[in-house]
Amino acid sequence: MTAISPDLTLALDRPSAPGTWAAVRTLAGRRLRLTTRTPRELVVPLLTPVLFALVIAPALKAALHTGASYESYVAVGTMGLLIPLNTMFSGLSVIVDRESGARRELLAAPISRPLIVVGNLLVALATTALQVAVLLAFADLRRIHFHASATGVLWFVAVGVLFAVAMYGVAETLASRVPRAEEYIARVPAIAIVPWFLAGSLFPITALPLGLTWIARFLPLTHALALMRYGLLGDSSGLHTIWKLSDPTAMAAMSLGVVALFAALLTTAAVRAFKQAAVS
Repeated sequence: MTAISPDLTLALDRPSAPGTWAAVRTLAGRRLRLTTRTPRELVVPLLTPVLFALVIAPALKAALHTGASYESYVAVGTMGLLIPLNTMFSGLSVIVDRESGARRELLAAPISRPLIVVGNLLVALATTALQVAVLLAFADLRRIHFHASATGVLWFVAVGVLFAVAMYGVAETLASRVPRAEEYIARVPAIAIVPWFLAGSLFPITALPLGLTWIARFLPLTHALALMRYGLLGDSSGLHTIWKLSDPTAMAAMSLGVVALFAALLTTAAVRAFKQAAVS
């Protein structure tokens, strides 16, 4: 059984509930320590995207006789695989904590239950940011170039954070509703991998059959990748494919709004599922 940390015990055993920030900081620190004890949670989700960026993208470039721009296209596309995989692995740790960790003690502590979800979310965002940074560094070492302005970086960071929040909402909701880790793992490919093939990761969504193209337009990942490419590569073609407008900034704002809406809805669902699971 995972022992609750001394800091968490002191913070949560006080007669009155600790401040919101103090509680979130303590909960996030506990989750971070548990995550760093199992390095596979950091390394495993990174293996496939790095393979795509360093091996598959150059191979596709050579096989299809494309230019360096396609390597950059695929390198950004791999982030659409990395973020869902990492957040889903973070959700798996919630099940472990429920089965053999300190979740019972946390639920009995004088803190708001949604703060437990927020603490887990912050750690998932931190580990995802680290992995995205590693992926970008590997891509740079492979001489895959990006052409990001200061504004472009802001677009990229904003959509990356919101998409990670949305995907962690899915992970937390699923972890609250699935009784065993085995069942959880069996559902990960359908959630984290299948949309990646439809969202314009390796080719524009217009290359799909018409029906799948329309489905892709409603996927948050499609909007996230289009905006990431706009931010890092200055390429607005993905946004134009979705919105059919001539103003890149307006299309970027609308796609960011779509991802933000999914993030809000899925986080709300995660908190509700956690509360329901806590009383069941």
